[in-house]
Amino acid sequence: MENITLLLGIVIITALVFDFTNGFHDTANAMATTISTGALRPKTAVAMSAVLNLVGAFLSIEVAKTISGGIINEAGIRTEVIFAALVGAILWNLLTWLLGLPSSSSHALFGGLIGAAVMSAGFSAVNGGTIVTKVLIPAVAAPVVAGLAAFLATRLTYRIGSRTDDKATSKGYRAGQIASAGLVSLAHGTNDAQKTMGVITLALVTGGVLAPGSNPPMWVIVSAGLAIALGTYLGGWRIIRTMGKGLTDLQPQQGFAAQTSAATVILASSHLGFSLSTTQSCSGAVMGAGLGRKGGVVRWSTATRMFVAWGLTLPAAALVGAAAEFLTGQGTWGIAAVALLLLAGSGTIWSLSRRKPVDHTNVTDDEAAATGARGGSGAGSETGTGTDGATDGLKVTIPAPAAPAATGEHAPAPAPAATV
Repeated sequence: MENITLLLGIVIITALVFDFTNGFHDTANAMATTISTGALRPKTAVAMSAVLNLVGAFLSIEVAKTISGGIINEAGIRTEVIFAALVGAILWNLLTWLLGLPSSSSHALFGGLIGAAVMSAGFSAVNGGTIVTKVLIPAVAAPVVAGLAAFLATRLTYRIGSRTDDKATSKGYRAGQIASAGLVSLAHGTNDAQKTMGVITLALVTGGVLAPGSNPPMWVIVSAGLAIALGTYLGGWRIIRTMGKGLTDLQPQQGFAAQTSAATVILASSHLGFSLSTTQSCSGAVMGAGLGRKGGVVRWSTATRMFVAWGLTLPAAALVGAAAEFLTGQGTWGIAAVALLLLAGSGTIWSLSRRKPVDHTNVTDDEAAATGARGGSGAGSETGTGTDGATDGLKVTIPAPAAPAATGEHAPAPAPAATV
């Protein structure tokens, strides 16, 4: 019993660590567009998001019940399986955070659970019907629905505001962005904090502390809400920059449309018990808003990297979860080995992230400036490492000849255009 109790405690702590990574990994869902358009200062934005994530954790338990008793069969599942699943989810979250890719923490968790459960008890341990209806179908539908809604909302906002003063309109939409960002944060807490609640509840069931089918105890709800709020406050600045600057250049009208559309989709899914990815919903909404503005263009090179990460998330986390479960099945030494591998992997990723740190001081820099990304639309997309290099080249070569007055008049012209 002591070993089971100790292992259960380790699993609960690991689940809260995953919840923490979920918070800083998915902060971009709520606040990237608000920060990129200047509606809120970065630190203020993440503080507001953290508080509302905490509040959202208390609004529903439908998603938690889907995870604790829906995706995998509780009967015959050992506590070690939950630990192995969390290891796979945490490592994938940290890797995609390092790369600045807004992948799905939800699918990382599902993949880890599925891989570990199959390694432990075979394919009969997972409920295929639930995975299809409440995970895979929402994964495809959510970004499409959110993107279409944001596209139409953006078109509508520009049509309504076509005869108004641009400066006054932008100011009003920035205020609207703050409200819509708060709604996304609330929805994020309602949907994502519940996933950790479900995992902890599942661990308590496998450890014999709760009966199968039990709802999350209040202390589980509180601890999960606090963990995701703390992670949110620290801010996933790398992913915020990708979402705010890497996909498209957003104006306040577009940011408001994107956030409102995403929040509507997330809250509706939480009410129905669909454990969709808030990351995919918000990313789809940002792309839809980018295309909704006349002349707006999505940076498909960044979007393609993001799509690849989405497709890899569930199987990659499943493989890591299965490997971790294989080790934990060897006994105490296997559990200790998995714990050490988790610590070593997390430490390595953190050390790599310090080579090119991103924080609230440089999060609004163009994503291309850090990654050398190509392409874009309009003046905003021209700021980046590649363009800056071209501008520097112009500054060197144009003044070099002893040009006549006409050349001197033309020489400065390209520089302002390149740096807009």
